[in-house]
Amino acid sequence: MSGSWRAAAALLAGTVFGAGLSIARMTDPRKVLNFLDVTGAWDASLIFVLGGAVVIAFVGYRIVLARRQPLLDDRFHLPPGASIDAALVGGAVLFGLGWGLAGYCPGPVVASLAFGNPEAAWFLPALAVGALAQRWQARRRRRDAQEAAASDRA
Repeated sequence: MSGSWRAAAALLAGTVFGAGLSIARMTDPRKVLNFLDVTGAWDASLIFVLGGAVVIAFVGYRIVLARRQPLLDDRFHLPPGASIDAALVGGAVLFGLGWGLAGYCPGPVVASLAFGNPEAAWFLPALAVGALAQRWQARRRRRDAQEAAASDRA
């Protein structure tokens, strides 16, 4: 498929996702923080958002992965394994801390830029720095592993 079809599909998916985040008010950090505050002013309404997302993803993956290949690519790009390692746990903890402190995660912070939320203007650069640091660390670990394997062969 051509790149323009992929771009159109990505634009449509992003628009639907952003609209869903906005309708669910996940672009409002106060709403998210109230959901996370189970001992205070707890707002359980985001459980329905989470439940709906899990059901849609479960059904969607079953339908899509039953196909031989995706509509807009020549193959599926799936992670190689499902191992739980220190990097995954550490990343999940860091994500949870950031979400709990700021009330934002990556999707809603990008969507909230459309509403002019000033917190998003501070959070997004921090998110970008974290993503770049993760890539740098992953490359460094890969390079170190390759060098160790090369020295073992020598």
